[in-house]
Amino acid sequence: MASSQSAGASREVPVTAEIAKRAASLAWRDLPDDLVERTKQCLLDWFAVTIAGAQEELTDILVREALEDGAKGPATLVGRPETVLPSAATLINGSASHALDYDDVNFSMGGHPTVTVVPALLALGEQMKASGRLFIESFVAGYETSGRVGRLVAPSHYQKGFHVTGTVGSFSAAAAAGRMLGLTDEQLSVAFGIAATQAAGLKSNFGTMCKPLHAGTASEHGLRAARLAAKGFTARRDSLECDQGFASSQSDHLNADAALGEPPQGWHLRNNLFKYHAACYLTHAPIECAKEIRLKSNFPPERVQKILLRIDSGADRVCNIPHPTTGLEAKFSLRQTVAMALTGVDTANLASYNEAVTQDPRIKALRDKMAIDFKPGWTHSFAEMAIQLDDGTTIETTHDAGIPWADIAKQRQALETKFDSLVTPLLGAAGARRLHDAIEQVDSLSDVGDLVRASAKS
Repeated sequence: MASSQSAGASREVPVTAEIAKRAASLAWRDLPDDLVERTKQCLLDWFAVTIAGAQEELTDILVREALEDGAKGPATLVGRPETVLPSAATLINGSASHALDYDDVNFSMGGHPTVTVVPALLALGEQMKASGRLFIESFVAGYETSGRVGRLVAPSHYQKGFHVTGTVGSFSAAAAAGRMLGLTDEQLSVAFGIAATQAAGLKSNFGTMCKPLHAGTASEHGLRAARLAAKGFTARRDSLECDQGFASSQSDHLNADAALGEPPQGWHLRNNLFKYHAACYLTHAPIECAKEIRLKSNFPPERVQKILLRIDSGADRVCNIPHPTTGLEAKFSLRQTVAMALTGVDTANLASYNEAVTQDPRIKALRDKMAIDFKPGWTHSFAEMAIQLDDGTTIETTHDAGIPWADIAKQRQALETKFDSLVTPLLGAAGARRLHDAIEQVDSLSDVGDLVRASAKS
């Protein structure tokens, strides 16, 4: 925990102004070629999970609420036929993109970066007829902001019960929208102040529809903050570091050095992590451990006597629902997801997360045989597993799900497989190809509205 002295010293650093300056000044010439490719991969993943999430009940409710509230308008909804006002589209698309908990992660942010940035940019970009290059510049500006603000308040912000996607995500959406609008760094500092006073999201709502709502509201808040700042709305320009500001009210840490220092590999975007299991990211290392043991040893689940999982203690308050009864709860259950992996259930398949699977007697039996040893101070993404069989044999393995793929060409192949599996059943082969091509050509589009309109469902 940061001492009051170190927190006070950090408040003397104009963190808000510096982060705003970096976001506002980011230009195409600053971007290495791999960042353009990584942006396209984030879009492949985002559209895939959003089109699938657009079919969920929570999205139906949000669309119905928007239309009943008179929000019909020109902005496109991803994976749906309705059109609404840009602010409503931002909220709905953002919530849909996090509905399945299948979207990307960054541990510097401590949450899900892309789901707060892209919805605001698509709604604003479609309205402005922004170019694809401006979209990419704005995306990277927002993404990098998420890492900087996340590092500023980590780790106590998350430990206190705040959902970083909903809180820090408000700043990343504001930075992205502000960059697209061409705000000066002073205006963007004001936008951060407007975003700070709206930032919210409680981890206690994990496993309910409110968790994806956090992503949608963060994106909507960020867009609103940038647009109000452009019109002269006022707010403090030091909202991150000031007394009773974002950091001091929601964290015990205010680490300016971490926020303003160089990220690993030079850019936060290079540390993006994609999901290949449709569950909370903290379940991924245990799932990989269970898969490796099952595939390597090929034993029937009935032979398992004991399962011991060692994992960071932070997972206890995030994904440790011991007896899930719904598919949504299953996504936040270490015991359930490990049991699924050990019985060969496809944890990448959205259909695997349902009430029937949670009540499967073999799954429930494995859950009951599992003990979890929560280790304080461990790396969040690391897990150790030991499985004892009925003949006394013990099989052990480890996995770290927090290491970005070094081979981004191989990563693209994995993401295209995920994209096809989620998009083709809903948009058809021709529709999936049309959207895929628009993503590939985003840097040459004169109107980014062509991209979002390619994702609509007729």
